[in-house]
Amino acid sequence: MDPASRSLSIIFFLVAVTFVVEVSGQKNEAVYHLFGGEGSLTKNECPGKCSYRCSATSHTKACMTYCKYCCERCLCVPSGTYGNKEECPCYNNMKTQEGKPKCP
Repeated sequence: MDPASRSLSIIFFLVAVTFVVEVSGQKNEAVYHLFGGEGSLTKNECPGKCSYRCSATSHTKACMTYCKYCCERCLCVPSGTYGNKEECPCYNNMKTQEGKPKCP
């Protein structure tokens, strides 16, 4: 391989790597909507999603009660068993009278 071809190959490789890093670092709000974002569920799907959301807690009954309450109003449940509430701002912003998070 001559030096010009090698240089061109290296430049192409660096551009491709930069593109992959840039794209993988972005948070796409449309993806949140498709996979757990607000309005992505129906009320019938809430119990199943909440069952998984509450599967790691020792307070399953309370978790399920509040999760279903929040899901029915926001039509979303964050992914995972903890955290990720940025996926569902409505779910994240619901508070108790004391100002604590209502949704698990």
